[in-house]
Amino acid sequence: MDANGLESLPANELHERAVRYAVRHGDLGFLWELLKVIPAAEAASGHTSETANDLSKVSALLSDAIAAGEGKLGEALRPVYIDYLRKHPDA
Repeated sequence: MDANGLESLPANELHERAVRYAVRHGDLGFLWELLKVIPAAEAASGHTSETANDLSKVSALLSDAIAAGEGKLGEALRPVYIDYLRKHPDA
């Protein structure tokens, strides 16, 4: 899919495509990057209480990574998904 097509997709679809591709291809690097940016994205999306929780619990981060395509958090992570999907056009 071209860059313009990615920009038009909703955050939850970007999330699903990027995470599904990363899991299917064993791309732990992307999943790790996603885990690292989730706390900042949660803070930017107004979920400051989640930020403190995520910084202290890896299990919470893993859970968030799986569900990080919805609502304000998904919107805050749109650039991460678009960047990844541009690098992997077959995703």
